[in-house]
Amino acid sequence: MYALETNNLTKKYGDKTVVDHVSLKVEKGTIFGFLGKNGAGKSTFINMVTGLTIPTEGSFKLPTGRQGVNIGVLPDYSTFYDDMTVLGHLKFFSRIMGLKLPKGEMIQILKRVELEDAVNVKAKKLSFGMKKKLGIAQSLLNNPAILFLDEPTSGVDANSVLNIHSLIKNIASQGTTIFLTSHNLDEVEKLCDEISIMDKGCIKKQGSITQLRNEFQNNLTVRFKHGEIPDEKYPALERELRAYNTEINWGRNYVKLVVPNEKAISVINKYFIDMSIDIFRIEVDEPSLEEIFLSTGA
Repeated sequence: MYALETNNLTKKYGDKTVVDHVSLKVEKGTIFGFLGKNGAGKSTFINMVTGLTIPTEGSFKLPTGRQGVNIGVLPDYSTFYDDMTVLGHLKFFSRIMGLKLPKGEMIQILKRVELEDAVNVKAKKLSFGMKKKLGIAQSLLNNPAILFLDEPTSGVDANSVLNIHSLIKNIASQGTTIFLTSHNLDEVEKLCDEISIMDKGCIKKQGSITQLRNEFQNNLTVRFKHGEIPDEKYPALERELRAYNTEINWGRNYVKLVVPNEKAISVINKYFIDMSIDIFRIEVDEPSLEEIFLSTGA
C-alpha cells in the first residue's frame, strides 16, 4: 500500500519543464527522503502533491479521510503570532481547518512534540527549536496519514536536532508516513527507509541506503583487525585471501583488502575462526550518501 503515488507528474512554466514526468511510490508507514540541489524541482513537486500548484500533466494519489485528503505539512519556515500562546496557536489553526478538537486532545499533541510544559508560553518567547516543534504539532492536528516535513531541523542546535529526530521516528512508528526533504544528508541517511534523488526535474536514483550503496560501489574495502597469526598458518591464510584477486595490505595486527560483496566478509571471517585466529574488529569502507548524491550530478 502506498501513501503517495504519482504517475508522470509534470509541471511546465512556458517552455521550461521544472518537474519532468515523475512516477514515484512511497510506501505507507515509512520515512521517505527526498533529495536534490536547489532548483532540482523538489519544491514544485511537493507543491503539486499538497495542492498548492496545479500539474501540467500526470496525476497523483494521496490518502483520504472523512474530510478529504489527509495530509500534514511543515514548511521550512513556519510563521507564528508573537503574542499568541502555544496552545492558542493550535486552537486557532484547528478552527481554520474546521476541526473541533477538545483542549485535552490538543495538549496530547503538544506532549507528542515535547511542548506540554510550554502550553501557555507566547510564541515570541520560544526558541527556534521549539518553534519547529510547534510547527510539527500544528501539522499533526488532523492526524495526517502522510506528513511532509521541509527542512525540519534547519537552524536548530544539536540537542534540538536529536530531539526532532526522535520525534520524527516516534511519529512514523505510530503509522504516519513521513516525506522528508533536507539538505542535511547525514540526517537523511540516519532517518530514512528509502531515498529519492531528483535532478533537473527527474528522479535519478531511488532505493534504500543499502541499495544505493550497492548500485554506487560494487566492491567493498574491508579491514580485519586480528590477533597474532602463527607462522605456519600464514601461507594458507594468504592463499585463501589471494583467491579474491586483490591487493592485500598486511599490518602488524590487521589485513586490508577489497571484496566483491558482503558474503565474502563472512567467508573470510570464517577462515580466521577455523584457524583459531581472533578477530577483534571488522571495518567496512562504505560510500556515504554525500558521495552517492554527488555522483548523480545533483
